[in-house]
Amino acid sequence: MTALTDFLLIWAAVYGATVLGYFGLGLALDRLNRRHPERRIQPKRRGEDRARIEIVQSLKSLVVTCGCLAGGLWAQAYGFTLWSPLALNWWSAIGMFLVSILLFDAWFYWGHRLMHWRPLYRHHLWHHRSVAPTVWSNYSDSLADAFAMQSYYLIAPMLLPIPAAVLIAHRVYDHVNGMIGHSGFEYFADRSTRFPSPFVCTTFHDQHHERFGTNYANFFSAWDRICGTLAPDYDEKVRRFEKPDPLRSPAE
Repeated sequence: MTALTDFLLIWAAVYGATVLGYFGLGLALDRLNRRHPERRIQPKRRGEDRARIEIVQSLKSLVVTCGCLAGGLWAQAYGFTLWSPLALNWWSAIGMFLVSILLFDAWFYWGHRLMHWRPLYRHHLWHHRSVAPTVWSNYSDSLADAFAMQSYYLIAPMLLPIPAAVLIAHRVYDHVNGMIGHSGFEYFADRSTRFPSPFVCTTFHDQHHERFGTNYANFFSAWDRICGTLAPDYDEKVRRFEKPDPLRSPAE
């Protein structure tokens, strides 16, 4: 019973923290977006009309997403892993964070493409009902879709010697990146988010929702460039958004 209780407590803590982060960052981004309508990526569509539906579905799918992270942390704490986690220091933190980010991007790209395969797409369809995504769209998934994409956090700590704090940091980064990537407004387009750089901006995932068959990866554009699934006009659209920082006042 102690092991089960510990798992449920971790699950509840992860869910509570994630929901707070979902609403906290979501409300902040929503307020920012209202102040800058000119930064909307799809000006002819208003994804905000689906906000209530997306929030309700997100609260459901987060049970699965948080369960994956909780399961990974619990398994590691009880020693159900191939390797003991590395001692936490600067080298292990930075090194394992980078390794985890790179592995997750590959996991996400190929898993995402698999979910677009016709026999499985019905599980991913709910997420694509948000043709113009908003800050509330990030976790608007079916339960099966949420598990397929987020089970990385369950499996990774069983196979990698990643410290628990680093896995949590990765999940926080993924949370922030995902909500910004679904926000529907572009603030980060610059030379570092287009070729030859592998980094991406909000436009990258927004184009995936708009067109469905392009831009499958998460953090980087490398897999899409290598596999020929990058939206042909992605780099050009980033160039069009490259303007002075809209968050600065003219006097700065």
